[in-house]
Amino acid sequence: MSISKRQLHLGLFLFSTGYHPAGWRLPEAVAGGAFDPEFLKQVALKLERAKFDFFFLGDRLASSADEQYTFPSQMIRLEPFTMLSYLAAVTEKIGLIVTVNTTYAEPYHVARMTASLDYLSGGRTAWNVVTGADTRAALNFSREKHWDNAKRYDYANEFVGIVKELWDSWEDEAFIRDKKSGVFVDESKVHALNHVGEHFSVAGPLNVARPLQGQIPLLSAGTSERSQELGARFSSAIFTGEILLEEAKAFYAGIKSKLAKYGRTPGELSILPGLVPLVGCTSEEARAKYEELSALLVTDYNLAPLSQRLGIDLTGLPLDGPLPDVSQSSHPGDKARRLIALAQSASGREDITVRELFHYFAATARGHLLVVGNPAEVADQIETWFVQEAADGFNICPPYMPGGLDLFVDLVVPELQRRGLFRTEYEGSTFREHFGLTRPDNRFAKQAALQGVAE
Repeated sequence: MSISKRQLHLGLFLFSTGYHPAGWRLPEAVAGGAFDPEFLKQVALKLERAKFDFFFLGDRLASSADEQYTFPSQMIRLEPFTMLSYLAAVTEKIGLIVTVNTTYAEPYHVARMTASLDYLSGGRTAWNVVTGADTRAALNFSREKHWDNAKRYDYANEFVGIVKELWDSWEDEAFIRDKKSGVFVDESKVHALNHVGEHFSVAGPLNVARPLQGQIPLLSAGTSERSQELGARFSSAIFTGEILLEEAKAFYAGIKSKLAKYGRTPGELSILPGLVPLVGCTSEEARAKYEELSALLVTDYNLAPLSQRLGIDLTGLPLDGPLPDVSQSSHPGDKARRLIALAQSASGREDITVRELFHYFAATARGHLLVVGNPAEVADQIETWFVQEAADGFNICPPYMPGGLDLFVDLVVPELQRRGLFRTEYEGSTFREHFGLTRPDNRFAKQAALQGVAE
């Protein structure tokens, strides 16, 4: 397979008990890592030794105990800024992505916290912009209901624009600190925003100096048209949940085609699907671990959601019976067949049962691609998606921790490096440098320079 001149980007999407709902039940798994500073530190250092681009912590603003059976990693966790400030102090190179929900925040607070973290991390901060998909969050913030998609993205667009201006409100040369004259700041290089918009009124300037990276990289996720436009306009990377290669290629091409209208080039935006690698030294070992995890699921085998996903009514079928004829699917084309093929590949055979099909999709609660195999097989999947422009890299979601991560780092990463797909050393020390992004000019300084030329 030919190797592209592009370079893979790899990051960890932290699920402290593993992405698989039963990952924490394995004898070798750590179940309480979410609140263990030493565990989190060792994970971050392991990623840094493997030259990963970033450590990413997602976030939600609501929870309930019944999630323990479907997604325990998402049920409870540390607050992102607090955790990543700690990890910034014990790492040196790896990027740190903090998640902030714009629907329940204020631009000034977010600009201040992200800029502060960028200084504490030495320029390794990025912000994952989310608008919130959990409707329960509203009840935790004195609201009766969660806003609809349109309102959330109207709010987010104005929010992000303000934050970016606040980051630039102090020019890089604003601080003179002349002890002889007593002049600490050149006031002509400090800019108030005086923003009055549909949702916000923000005077500025920010009370933190311009971030080390100038503009902190933004990341986003989501497949709605509004989320895609936000990503095309602002983001340096987009997280996706595509699991079928052809659909991932279409999403990739579609997003990249939107960049030109915002004055951006394809290289300024990376597409990073989620990948759940269940790695073994051999294919047999990987599939044995997959079967072990499947047996540990706590489930009532509710087939209704899976039926909807496949477009085939599975309810009432015997769990240990064969799959129905895929031609019954209400989905266009052969989508159902391709989805079922993922489960067949994970099991290593075509004659899987309804129960085994259920196990595969229960293992991918957030819809990310689960790949089961030896190091070469997992690397093959990664290379295929990368070379065929379905992805610029991957958000790695180990099925259990820390062993699932160890096997990927120790076995798959060296294979990717041997193929020339992934770095063997960091080329820089900031998040922007990891992604080949230059440090942008300050917008206010640029405007002043342009005005000077015009005059």
